Amino acid sequence: MDSTPQPTVVSAPGKVLVAGGYLVLDSAYSGVVISTSSRFYTTIQSLKPAAANTIRVRSPQFNDSTWTYSLSFDTSSKVDSSPTNSSKNKFVHLALQHTISLSCEVRGVLPIQNLLAKGLDIAIVGDNDFYSQRSQLAALNLPRTLSSLAAIPPFCPQGVTLNEVHKTGLGSSAALITSLVSGLLVHLGVIPRSALQEDQGRERELAHNLAQFIHCLAQGKVGSGFDVSAAVFGSHLYTRFDPNVIAPLMGDHPMQPRLLLPVVSPDNASWNHRIRPFQLPPLTRLMLADVDAGSDTPSLIGQVQKWRKANPEKANAVWNAIDQLNQSLSSTLLRISTYHSKDPANYASIVKFISTLQPMQWTADPSLSEFETEVAYEFHQAHLITLQIRRSMKEMGDLAGAPIEPVEQTELLDQCCFQAGVIGGGVPGAGGYDAVWMLMCEPEQCRPDLWPRERIEHFWSNYTKLDVSPLSAVESLAKGARLESIDEINGLREVTQTA
Repeated sequence: MDSTPQPTVVSAPGKVLVAGGYLVLDSAYSGVVISTSSRFYTTIQSLKPAAANTIRVRSPQFNDSTWTYSLSFDTSSKVDSSPTNSSKNKFVHLALQHTISLSCEVRGVLPIQNLLAKGLDIAIVGDNDFYSQRSQLAALNLPRTLSSLAAIPPFCPQGVTLNEVHKTGLGSSAALITSLVSGLLVHLGVIPRSALQEDQGRERELAHNLAQFIHCLAQGKVGSGFDVSAAVFGSHLYTRFDPNVIAPLMGDHPMQPRLLLPVVSPDNASWNHRIRPFQLPPLTRLMLADVDAGSDTPSLIGQVQKWRKANPEKANAVWNAIDQLNQSLSSTLLRISTYHSKDPANYASIVKFISTLQPMQWTADPSLSEFETEVAYEFHQAHLITLQIRRSMKEMGDLAGAPIEPVEQTELLDQCCFQAGVIGGGVPGAGGYDAVWMLMCEPEQCRPDLWPRERIEHFWSNYTKLDVSPLSAVESLAKGARLESIDEINGLREVTQTA
């Protein structure tokens, strides 16, 4: 039997913000964030050969992506992690430095030094969906389809450096930080392994708060945090935390504290974010596409914020109207799920029925039972609300001079949203040219040609006005950050083992 200790492995999912773009920057509003089946994985084990207080971090999917750090400790639990090579990765560096510092505060410097006596070897990889696979599909001479994506090896090498890769907007940096921070907290004994088997709890909150701070520090600003929140907790209705909670830890704050724990502790009542349960209705499927056009998210956000500041009255009216629609969408989708709980068989029957019809036809059949009519009505309401959200977001973009839903995306989405069985769609997060999301019926025991996803996939692969490539991700039912077994994840041991 192999007596080699198993590595600590923690994964964290990507995200899609299907409602609440821009509004989630303000704690007065909420967003609907869906966690994806695509995940980042961090594996942690002792360094070979052993080297005390040395940490090697590898990102084997990329060229020139190995970073080595030398740790030094002081008596006040502060840890300095200095790169020993010229290549730099701010996200990894800050995650190591602050997570180990916090670990020293919680457990004491000496126990952490003992755990680091042999050093650490850390490998971080992301599922293929986080990066555009166009070049891989072209090299294999495969069409842009879900089955083609399944033919690409897991954790496929990208053949470029990390700075050169084309990302798909699933929140790779937030998932990376969350998996690395949570993995270190488990490996160093700050939180128990069982903490990541529970959906909620103080230890998970600690991982969330620390990951939020580190992600903001690495980005140089305090963002809305929905991406880290999805990586930690999974799908939910998100209301942001007060940015002031981490202000003392950011940059050169004059009152910068020596200790992290008082700030990031779940006992700190200033962490006032709200996480409310949410899950897409049964027998529906989230479908995502990478659109090869590209947009500058910070630029879009800056334009909208500038417009809002210059036109507060008009902006508040627009935001309040969008917020009402966002709340209506989340409550409608949650209400649909209750029908499945009441009568799963008839719910499945009506989903199969409407999956073959355009949305305008869903409630038109007089032969439907009262229950089926109610379910069809709710699905149609969800369809109408997504259209209204799109219109309102596009109006806001026009007012702010920001292409939140560009004309090219409008044409693509309009043609998708009126396909049979499609509930709705849009441009996720801050919008722009680079992605779309669709929500559709996914009936049981259906002929392949009658599945809405087959129709959408065919439409995307034949669309010529934009280069649209599907992603294989669906909603993650496995919630947020979680402990993994390395051999249960296809390809993970092979890609992370050292030569």
